[in-house]
Amino acid sequence: MALLCERCWKAHADELAIHEGATCTQRPEPDQDDVTPYEPLRCPHCNAEVKSYPTNYDRWIHLATRDYPAKDVPPRYRWRLVAVRARHSSVPTEFVAVRVRGIEPLPGDLVRPAHRALCLSPDAMDEVEQE
Repeated sequence: MALLCERCWKAHADELAIHEGATCTQRPEPDQDDVTPYEPLRCPHCNAEVKSYPTNYDRWIHLATRDYPAKDVPPRYRWRLVAVRARHSSVPTEFVAVRVRGIEPLPGDLVRPAHRALCLSPDAMDEVEQE
């Protein structure tokens, strides 16, 4: 495996993120002294609830809030959540989104779709129909 300089890595990760649709920004952490309600993220196009997860290449993506069978999700939008555990612990501390590719999942296997696959905006629906 090749090592890339930081500038080359950022360019490669940005290109991969655009191809995979992982172009959302990281959700800011709430301030400890802030007492306003912490609302879930909403899609600006369809107002549906979404969850933002980091990818395995340091970018962020909006995913659906639940898993769906692989047969119901187009291949380009299939993701899985991988638990990251603390050292010497069995308790997951974080989840990282990993795109499902290489080996196709069985039709009944559960995958987490990118929100773009479920978004009701006309642009997203046209994009999904083309897939």
